[in-house]
Amino acid sequence: MVGRVQPDRKQLPLVLLRLLCLLPTGLPVRSVDFNRGTDNITVRQGDTAILRCVVEDKNSKVAWLNRSGIIFAGHDKWSLDPRVELEKRHSLEYSLRIQKVDVYDEGSYTCSVQTQHEPKTSQVYLIVQVPPKISNISSDVTVNEGSNVTLVCMANGRPEPVITWRHLTPTGREVEGEEEYLEILGITREQSGKYECKAANEVSSADVKQVKVTVNYPPTITESKSNEATTGRQASLKCEASAVPAPDFEWYRDDTRINSANGLEIKSTEGQSSLTVTNVTEEHYGNYTCVAANKLGVTNASLVLFTTTRELTLPRDWVSVSRCIGSLKTRACFTHNPPPHSRNWYHGALQTKRTWVSERNKRIHQSGCTTVAAGSISALPSQQMLIG
Repeated sequence: MVGRVQPDRKQLPLVLLRLLCLLPTGLPVRSVDFNRGTDNITVRQGDTAILRCVVEDKNSKVAWLNRSGIIFAGHDKWSLDPRVELEKRHSLEYSLRIQKVDVYDEGSYTCSVQTQHEPKTSQVYLIVQVPPKISNISSDVTVNEGSNVTLVCMANGRPEPVITWRHLTPTGREVEGEEEYLEILGITREQSGKYECKAANEVSSADVKQVKVTVNYPPTITESKSNEATTGRQASLKCEASAVPAPDFEWYRDDTRINSANGLEIKSTEGQSSLTVTNVTEEHYGNYTCVAANKLGVTNASLVLFTTTRELTLPRDWVSVSRCIGSLKTRACFTHNPPPHSRNWYHGALQTKRTWVSERNKRIHQSGCTTVAAGSISALPSQQMLIG
């Protein structure tokens, strides 16, 4: 509290007694129990505090002082603080009003009364409560997965605020933090996101601030799906990957990197990529590799563009096959008029294995063709050809 020049603290009692002797009688005071100990008055910062003092003896001389010196002596104001004034609700009251209370107003205040018999004093201790306010919090931080992270949140207030941390996930659960510090050991990608620091006391609503934690980790393929395609139409292969920073994508056919050209189009956005064939031909069928990479690692997935299964219309002049030709390891069974190619062929009621069709050489191939394979094979049960 701002005041005028005050006498030496050791001389205050003597000066005060001299002043009280000079004061006129009949000051506005109210009865007070001067035998009681110090009273506590609690006021929130910015509010108004009223320190009550009354006596029954109208002939008493009254003054207010605090640790800094004399505030009022009778009606004479010694303090230069414009926030301080006397409170006079009735003729016997001599209370002290302090407006817009701040923390430096906290302390002991004394109402001193000089009666006809002896001087008496009553003390009031003013407690100033301060709402919580976060003064310092960690900046947003980026770390690699597996690192240790320490977040700091400091706050001021009276009483001292209680600090709590919360990870802003869908569950919004609180996480344990020791006072101002939150320590995360071996952080994982699931622990990335925003963390909320809350400083609270009983004075007013809590103060809340946030810090963002970004966790870097290498790519992981989350989805890669092969696709079937029809000759002459458009088809796409899609690949998705999770990574921080977001991965870069590349596409390969065998060991050759694919670029957007010659009827192939690659589109990549954050976390996903697609390879589109605008006009599928037989040469486009086969295996493709999607590669996702960032500064922490690389991963890949294999995808297949395969021919669409469709109902076959066999010609009337479908002829039987009476011989198998080829090497001892792999023989090719063929016909003069093969049907359009299909994924699945059947030997009796059982689906054959390791079979495929080539339009280029007009053959239906079966790996390891032997006399055991003799009999009817079909693309559909009603459309058959005979291998003899």
